[in-house]
Amino acid sequence: MTDEQVAVVVIGGGPAGAAAARGYRESGGTGRVVMLSADTTAPYFRPALSKEYLRGELHEHELPVESGDFYREHEIELRLREPVTELIPGRHRARTRSGTTIDYGHCVLATGARPSPPSVPGLEHKTTRTLRSLQSSSELRSDAERSETVAVVGSGFIGCEAAVSLARRGKSVTLTAPEDLPQQQRLGAFAGAHILAWLHAEGVHTELSAPLADVTADGRLRLADGRTIDAELTLLATGIQPRVELAAEAGLAVNSGRIRTDTRMRTTAPDVYAAGDVALADNAMAGRPLPVEHWGEALAMGEIAGTNIAGADTEWRNPPGFWTALGERTLKYSAWGDGFDETRVFSQDDGSFTVWYGSDGVIVGVLTHNADTEYERGTDRVRRAVPLSEVG
Repeated sequence: MTDEQVAVVVIGGGPAGAAAARGYRESGGTGRVVMLSADTTAPYFRPALSKEYLRGELHEHELPVESGDFYREHEIELRLREPVTELIPGRHRARTRSGTTIDYGHCVLATGARPSPPSVPGLEHKTTRTLRSLQSSSELRSDAERSETVAVVGSGFIGCEAAVSLARRGKSVTLTAPEDLPQQQRLGAFAGAHILAWLHAEGVHTELSAPLADVTADGRLRLADGRTIDAELTLLATGIQPRVELAAEAGLAVNSGRIRTDTRMRTTAPDVYAAGDVALADNAMAGRPLPVEHWGEALAMGEIAGTNIAGADTEWRNPPGFWTALGERTLKYSAWGDGFDETRVFSQDDGSFTVWYGSDGVIVGVLTHNADTEYERGTDRVRRAVPLSEVG
């Protein structure tokens, strides 16, 4: 057993962990930094996994978020295939699967999330896949080369992006989901109808309005209303489950399946921070905790954690936002993300549009397509809780 002393230990090798290490260094942190990752690859650009990489337009060496020299130049020790199995906050100590014990000054939990498949029979079938990591995307890409028919379960952005990517590879793709329209609950009927039309324009077939009932012994998907989908390959894109086990066993507060933090990413344990998908952080502007699963927020939260460890006093306060691309069609979304009761839609003859989301009469979100100026204005309006009546 090797005992080590470090200033900062980062647990996790995703975007939040990388941003925390970078944020600490760029804010003047000079102590020893060790990143412990269960992954086999240095932190990489995950949004490409369902798009350019899946389509074969990007190669693995083009995915890292930092250059090969970054970790050496910034004196960040990145250890791959080294998951942490125990965290003891009272002793400021972490223990890895290899038996290494690390005593830390500060810790950042950036353990991310795993796919969350539905609870239906047959998901262990050899033709079912998930998409979360570089390895899983590589496996899906390889399997797709040997398959002509593909089913995608789930109409979230990963499911829609992957469906378009696979269709562009010449596959016969069928997307199924329980909603009547893709993303209808999150984005409303207007946006859902556009996404559906874009899927069809890309050659994706859809079987909506019924949840998946099971996967049969021969690999067919059976829906709750009796419809069946024949596919040689099935992608389950049905959401994620944050990896909170390490935090929960360490006694940190976990609510709604995520690690609770304040606006500065501090957990309920001394000198332990959390960032990314695994965190349920208070947002200073919203005045409440917000669960987020966006790439940009993982980077923002990680940076906030790292800069605060270095001695800054930075809060998470901006509205969460993300971009998604279905082929050449891009949607930009900024919102608090906890619901709306009214929408106002403005569309142009060239196909561009803006959807404003309101709750109790104030703007809580904005969605745009080919309307970047409105997106920037919209994010500011969400931040300032401008009355919905002022848009027009």
